Amino acid sequence: MIERPYLIFLGDVPDKLAAKTAYGVVDWSREWCVGQLRLPGCQADTGLKDMTIAEATEAGARTLIIGAVNPGGVLPEHWTSTIVEAIEAGMDIASGLHVRLASVDAIREAAERKGVKLHDTRHADRRFATGKGTKRPGKRLLTVGTDCSVGKKYAALAIDRELNGRGVNSTFCATGQTGVMISGSGVAIDAVVADFISGAAEWLSPATEPDHWQIVEGQGSLFHPSFAGVSLGLLHGAQPDVFVVCHEPTRTKMRNVETPISTIEAVIEETMRLGRLTNPAIAPLGISINTQALSDDEAKACLAEAEERYGLPACDPIRTGVAKLVDRLLKEFVA
Repeated sequence: MIERPYLIFLGDVPDKLAAKTAYGVVDWSREWCVGQLRLPGCQADTGLKDMTIAEATEAGARTLIIGAVNPGGVLPEHWTSTIVEAIEAGMDIASGLHVRLASVDAIREAAERKGVKLHDTRHADRRFATGKGTKRPGKRLLTVGTDCSVGKKYAALAIDRELNGRGVNSTFCATGQTGVMISGSGVAIDAVVADFISGAAEWLSPATEPDHWQIVEGQGSLFHPSFAGVSLGLLHGAQPDVFVVCHEPTRTKMRNVETPISTIEAVIEETMRLGRLTNPAIAPLGISINTQALSDDEAKACLAEAEERYGLPACDPIRTGVAKLVDRLLKEFVA
């Protein structure tokens, strides 16, 4: 268990997307956070009170959450002194980066000296079998994307919350480091050895009651040259009955690469084609569009256009909620 409350560390990230772990934890578990710590030059702000290590300790913070992400999941060397300072103050450290905290000598030595815990949420503490593709009881929804960092986690969390609010048996299945921090369980699927990705997804969404919906957080995109392999393994292992396509309408290129953004139509077609391997009945449920960069009128027009073009309900989990998606789910996909 990651001890609460949290101090959210943003480092000196260049933009909001580079701090999506921090924003995810704050947006969905704000009551667990006492403040944020930013280094000079940081261009992200979660809206929490800025605090020093000493101030956060005084406020009762028990864990420093490293809320930044970057290509390759490396830990910048100049962050080490701040992390060590938090350890010296008695805080545990939780990181979703690929690099293990204990691989940094100064962090490991400080943690051993102070007796604090180092949580590497991107690394599973168990081994997984290879995927089998065998049909299993229960219902599953997977969020997929036209790109990475388009709101797959937010859509999944919002759908799970809406289903639970309506009295439907539903569970959020975290597949990324931020989701694990938010829900307290799960597996960072992109850190699993490739042969075992689908097996890890099967373990994460096991056989359950026929009316139980497992809402599986998507990762990457089938069209992203960096992450398509992770996305495909997750798709096959999750064996979704339905999927929601997540999209950010202002992008022209995928995150951190020169590849043009894929279309919603292409994602629907490819997800169905590839998903039929483990669930021949897979079907699109709807579209989740991140309209944060649009005005209210632009967002309304964007959602309406998507509904007309694809014949599916479209929403923004934050701006409009996901009632339309859940309405269709309960009307058309519940026996």
